[in-house]
Amino acid sequence: MESVSDFARADDPKSPPTAGWSAAALAPRKIWPMATQPALGRAQGQVHLRRILIGALVIVVLGAAATLLGWDVSGWLKHIWHTITGIPLGYVVAAIVLITVETTATAYAWYSILRHAYPDSDVRWIQVLACYAAAVALNSVLPANLGTLVMLLMFTTIILAATFAGVLAGMAVQKIFFTLIGAFCYVYLFLTVGGSFSLQLGFVSEHPWATAILLLGVATLLFLLARMLRVRVAQWWEQAKTGAQILVHPRAFLARVVLPEAISWLAMLGVIAVFLSAYRIPVSFHILMRVVAGNSIANVSSVTPGGAGVVQGFNVLSLKGITSASNATAYSVAQQLVTTAWGLIFAILLLVRAFGWSGGKTLVTQSYGQAREKKAERSRRRSRKSASA
Repeated sequence: MESVSDFARADDPKSPPTAGWSAAALAPRKIWPMATQPALGRAQGQVHLRRILIGALVIVVLGAAATLLGWDVSGWLKHIWHTITGIPLGYVVAAIVLITVETTATAYAWYSILRHAYPDSDVRWIQVLACYAAAVALNSVLPANLGTLVMLLMFTTIILAATFAGVLAGMAVQKIFFTLIGAFCYVYLFLTVGGSFSLQLGFVSEHPWATAILLLGVATLLFLLARMLRVRVAQWWEQAKTGAQILVHPRAFLARVVLPEAISWLAMLGVIAVFLSAYRIPVSFHILMRVVAGNSIANVSSVTPGGAGVVQGFNVLSLKGITSASNATAYSVAQQLVTTAWGLIFAILLLVRAFGWSGGKTLVTQSYGQAREKKAERSRRRSRKSASA
């Protein structure tokens, strides 16, 4: 059975012939209808109509099942509609443009990292953009940022020479700028907003010695584990050095990674400023830093999809004394709903454009399944360690 990576490479005329692949595997997957083939056009039209009817039936069945389980789907959709329509159209359009810039700029940084890491694998821009957009969309609906793990597995699928360790090292490179700018925002939040540290990290402030012992124990366990697996770690290190190759070229790193990520970060500030303005909340550098730091901590520390609920709590805290709690909550909910909705739409459009409907669906499904398996494997390892301790 052909994999999604076969699909992506076969559809690219620049891909080199690979030993062991059949002629069918190297042939393009898409069949474009021609004017001289009316029968084929009618058949494809019937297939498309059947797919639409099946999709509509699935939606109806899911809606009925949700109603039986007590989920108010219609109420949720009405809430989304009223939230979005309650914002002036100009603000929504401006937010969508800035969200698109934010996603695209970060995806370009990823593209540059992967191109330098695997120069002979014909890394394609549209595929990297689609994978990153899918990760952003999945992180908004899946807990614990599982979409990021799905993206890493998607990269190992579509790039011939990519390894998981190499792509993971690429993510470490990609996070350098965001880690530094995020640290600045955290320090700013802790110094200017009272109670922010105790809202999610109360245990740390109440039990500093226990926290220090815990961190020391974790570091010791990691050191012992690295010694036990030093041969495997050496192999991973070689693969990781491949993924971080762009660091060998400082100018390329600054121009193709740091600069696009700075643009992405500024676009993210613009999204926040747009929604703050839509809800008549003052916009200043001080307020933006408070909101950004709160959002970041909420997303890192929360296990809910997209940090839902926790983000709202941090936004209310960050905007305390600036606007009412109800208005801060309304702002936060509106921003999250619009960002999530457009992120899903943008990801679907890009996946279809990059891989086709069936190819994109299969790629995401397989990568999500692998991500679930890796997460379950890590949980089993932690359970075994706890049992043996």
